[in-house]
Amino acid sequence: MKPAKFEYHAAGSPADAVALLSRLGEGGKIIAGGQSMGPMMNLRVARPEAVVDIAGATELCAVTDDGDDVLIGACVTHGQIEDGDVPDPSRGMLPHVAGGIAYRAVRNRGTIGGSVVHADPAADWVTTLIALGARIDIVGPDGSRSVQAEDFMLGAYTVSLVEGELVTAMRLPCLSEEASWGYTKLNRKVGEFADAIGAVVIDPARRFCRVVLGGLDGTPCLLHETAQAVAKGEREALPEQIRAEIERRLPEAAPGKKQIYGVALNRAVNAAIG
Repeated sequence: MKPAKFEYHAAGSPADAVALLSRLGEGGKIIAGGQSMGPMMNLRVARPEAVVDIAGATELCAVTDDGDDVLIGACVTHGQIEDGDVPDPSRGMLPHVAGGIAYRAVRNRGTIGGSVVHADPAADWVTTLIALGARIDIVGPDGSRSVQAEDFMLGAYTVSLVEGELVTAMRLPCLSEEASWGYTKLNRKVGEFADAIGAVVIDPARRFCRVVLGGLDGTPCLLHETAQAVAKGEREALPEQIRAEIERRLPEAAPGKKQIYGVALNRAVNAAIG
């Protein structure tokens, strides 16, 4: 299949992209690495009247370290993160996650911002950014704003962007030297999307602990009670705590899925506290 006819526009900056989106209206769509939008257009699942290419916008490819936070531009690729070409505020978690995304050819082109905006529930970055306590920076016709990662994704393939807005950067707090993390993705073979994702981040110096279950039908699930147990070091009780909270939070999930979710979370927790 080939895409339906569309106009192509290249934006040199976020301001250019916002101006183009305002002029094009609902028919204009952003494209960066094209690893999601491209196949959707080829299959004619998506038929934008025009695409605004932001991959050449230097500002969106930049990474800024201000000491407390690191801002990763929306057009930074998975491959750049995997290879350590950008500052890492996560003490190794980001490169680990990036290296498990699809295949190297996809990682060379696919961008962190594109993945987050696409909001596939089985994708890696939506779960990872929530676990790290990241914020998503957004710009649009009414100016700039920033939202917590857990508030950005509203559901499967649905995010909190309004018409004319685009994501500019991921704002990640720097983990302390005391921090640890665990990340487990269960899938049938390398390169596939996840059947379950367990992500755990513990940073005692910041009194921060998060346990996140991803790979669901919708938004990733923050397990607050399990996070409290992890922070308190209740090792022996954790498997039952994880099982019980999955049961409470996802009562309609099939028993087999609950088992898979539990395995992913237990492995991630063990990696983080080990």
